[in-house]
Amino acid sequence: MSIATLIIGESGTGKTSSMRNLPASSTLLIQPVKKPLPFRSDWSAFSEANKGGNIFTTDNSAQIVSIMRKTKREVIVIDDFQYILANEYMRRSDERGFDKFADIGRHAWDILSVASELADTTRVYILGHTQTDDFGKVKVKTIGKMLDEKIVIEGMFSTVLRTHVSNGEYQFSTRNNGSDTTKSPIGLFDADYIDNDLAAVDAAICDYYQLTQPQAA
Repeated sequence: MSIATLIIGESGTGKTSSMRNLPASSTLLIQPVKKPLPFRSDWSAFSEANKGGNIFTTDNSAQIVSIMRKTKREVIVIDDFQYILANEYMRRSDERGFDKFADIGRHAWDILSVASELADTTRVYILGHTQTDDFGKVKVKTIGKMLDEKIVIEGMFSTVLRTHVSNGEYQFSTRNNGSDTTKSPIGLFDADYIDNDLAAVDAAICDYYQLTQPQAA
């Protein structure tokens, strides 16, 4: 059983940059929307001419599931998960009725389910934007109530971290503040706030679950 972690936060609060210390050799990045990385790295796009590349660009759920199942890399990152939902919704915006919401929910469920069904040493990080519901609770952004009725994304994770920026310092919050969906297993993190370094988070998860330690960058 692989270990899946959800990272949520507003745009520009450090979700993508938190990947900066993950080694390309052991990391697979899936981008639903192609965009340049906000840090210098030796990461590169996979292609027929560059089969050693570690970046795939696709928002097709079946392709994403296939890539996740086939990769030999120990760390998989999907950034930004919300666009998998939004892109399909926009492509099907002319459709009437509720079937498309059920389909989008099922496709999201397929990806999230596979994230916890891979090899025991695999870690999967799902990065997504946040939204505030009618009750003031901050949660992962989807495409509205019709999808939220089909699937509760945070419920499929044991660890949900939220970005936090204060005085120019970029961090992850590790504990629920009463109005968000942040959570983490007892003893995984000692502090309420930790550096927004996904490599450090990955090392902590490996140690907590007694997995093989990741290679140094």
